[in-house]
Order: sequence, then C-alpha cells, then structure tokens
Amino acid sequence: MASSTSSPLLSSSPSVQILDQKFGRKGVKFSEFGGVPAVDLTVRNGSSLKLQLSDGLVTSYKPKVYWKDEAFEELLYTVSEGNEVKKGGIGMGLDVLSLDGEPWCPSGWEVKDVDSDSIDAVQVELSCSNGDGTLEVTYIVTLFPESMATAVIAKNNGSQTVKLSSGILSHLKFKGRGGSAISGLTGCSYTSHPPLASSFGIISPVEAMEPEQPGWFSSIFNGNGSTDSRKKREKGQWTVENNNFVMLRERMSRVYAAPPAERAKRVYRTPPSKYETIDQGTGLEFRMIRMGYEDIYLGCPGSLSRKYGNNYFICTGPASMLVPVELKPNEMWRGAQVIEHDNL
Repeated sequence: MASSTSSPLLSSSPSVQILDQKFGRKGVKFSEFGGVPAVDLTVRNGSSLKLQLSDGLVTSYKPKVYWKDEAFEELLYTVSEGNEVKKGGIGMGLDVLSLDGEPWCPSGWEVKDVDSDSIDAVQVELSCSNGDGTLEVTYIVTLFPESMATAVIAKNNGSQTVKLSSGILSHLKFKGRGGSAISGLTGCSYTSHPPLASSFGIISPVEAMEPEQPGWFSSIFNGNGSTDSRKKREKGQWTVENNNFVMLRERMSRVYAAPPAERAKRVYRTPPSKYETIDQGTGLEFRMIRMGYEDIYLGCPGSLSRKYGNNYFICTGPASMLVPVELKPNEMWRGAQVIEHDNL
C-alpha cells in the first residue's frame, strides 16, 4: 500500500498563531517545534498527547498511570530526524482505489474543528478531500483522563464505488523484550502478513516478514508461548491462536481476522473487539479496542529493535487489510481505535 500520510508544505498551512487564536482553548495548545506545527492536548488529571498537524501523526501519549509524583508514562515509541518525529507513534494509513483504477491517499490535513467539555475531554478534527471533492476524509483525535481515541470517517460524494484499505497502527513502547505480551486473542485465526506500507512505519513490510536471526535469546525463549519465528513466514497459511498470552520476544508480522473465504458465510467468527498489551517491565497494561475495522494487525521487531534504541516496541491496531471496504456513492464509513487503561 502506498504511503498515506505524505506531508504538505508547511508554508501552505495557517500559522500556529492563527490556529491558536481560532481554535485554542483550555487543554488545547497549538505550537511549533523545529518548524513542525503541532497541537498539544491536556485534560484535568494531567494526561496529554501531541499531534503533528503536517501528517496527522500522534507522536506522544502520556496518560496518568501511577498515584505518585512521576505519575505519567510515555506509551508511544517514535524515531526522530532532527526535531521532527518521522516514524512510529500512532498513524492512520488509508489508500483509496476507485473503479477506474485511479489511487488516492489523504494528504494536506487541515484543522476543521476543536471541541472540549472543559476539563475531562478534548478533541481535534482534521480533514482533507481528493482533487474533485468526491471523497472526504475526517480524522478525529480525542483525549480522555484514562483513554485516547483515534477515528477516521470517509464519505463518498462521487458517483462511483471506491475501495478503502486502511488501518490505525500504534507503535507502543515496552521496557524490555522479554516481558512483552498480548492477551485476549485466544481462539482467533491469524496469518502472516506484512504491515501496511506507510510513511510512519518503523519496520518496513520486507523487514517484518524476514525470519528472526538465531541467537541466545530465541534459544532460551523459543517454544515458551511463541512460534518458531526463525522459519520463513508464508502468507495465506492460517492458524488458530491457542495461547492465552502471545509472547512478543521474536519478530512476527500477523493479521488476526476471519479468513476472507469465511466472510462469505452468513455467520462467521470475527476477531475480538478488544485485547490487552502487557509490559512486565513497568507492570502496565493497556486495552486496545477496535471499531468498524475487520482485522487486527500485530507485529514486533524481535532482535531488529536494537537498531532503534534500548527500548522495545510493537506495532498493532485495527485495520482493513485483507478485504478492502467498499464505499458506494453517498455512503459513509467509520473506523476507530481506543486505547484505555485501568492502571490507576
């Protein structure tokens, strides 16, 4: 899939001062760092997030997770070039293909609206459309005291059916490679599959599908709740997840979903609407909730994570990767992800 978050020229966007005058309020602050415009959202308990306006990338999410002075923990993993975060965080990938074969992906996001209920919820709404206005895309980021949500709304104003391939993928930070896991996917079918190709993905689709290199770490842990990740992954081979905890020590790239052939049936088993990340290093757990999407992507870098720093990370989120969404004329489609926690 082509990159779906290409950055517009910053000079074509309203200045940060104009945005702050028009949309700024308590809990919503527009700023510029290293020439990159962004908006900072904050709620009453101090939880915060940062959203880059140039590409719609959420580069920071710090929820309050402890009842102590250092109460906040950065959840997102990012890779920067200079002062600008280029990869990681939470990004929305969307590719649109019309019946005449002309592809399009959103770019040139504009701030459409800002909303808040004073202290317990703040929201920023970005929008863009294709050249002739036949397709409108709205991207909404909302912060609450103990959760955050990212949502996409696509509306087809044209006369042709369009197909959407989309995903909201989050790069989540873990303290250590050995203590990372996912729970809640037991009984769900999965297949090896590369991640969405995007400008914000840390691990490329090619790297994600390469087998883990043998080493002492995989020799110790392989077989304890994980598959043999040193084998070449093959797309199209389906397996049912039998483990209560999916260990994320070694490289993997999977889609948990109902196989496309099963979806033709009147009744079929869909993946769970929610699952949890577990970080034994910090003792924190976060619940990932999908809405509107049919698939769940789950990938981790294994030993490749050392290339990007000392912390470990995974990439996961809801997606429509295996079967694109068909959007008929005058139809609207919605998809969303919520990250929430009960750590307090």
